[in-house]
Amino acid sequence: MNTLTVMRPANTQTQYEVTEKDLPLACPGLGMTLWNSHPRVYLDVEQTGWAKCGYCGAEYTLKR
Repeated sequence: MNTLTVMRPANTQTQYEVTEKDLPLACPGLGMTLWNSHPRVYLDVEQTGWAKCGYCGAEYTLKR
């Protein structure tokens, strides 16, 4: 999930690959619109390399 200059709708994917540049990891992430989504929550992806959002079910994998 790279930071984009164009805002994109939140929760449009179910799988996201993130890097250490994306930490701390939040869902919806930076560059995603919030008006039509759930509240922003922070996810701990660093310890296991994987996290799932409890609101929308999006899965995040940390690419090291």
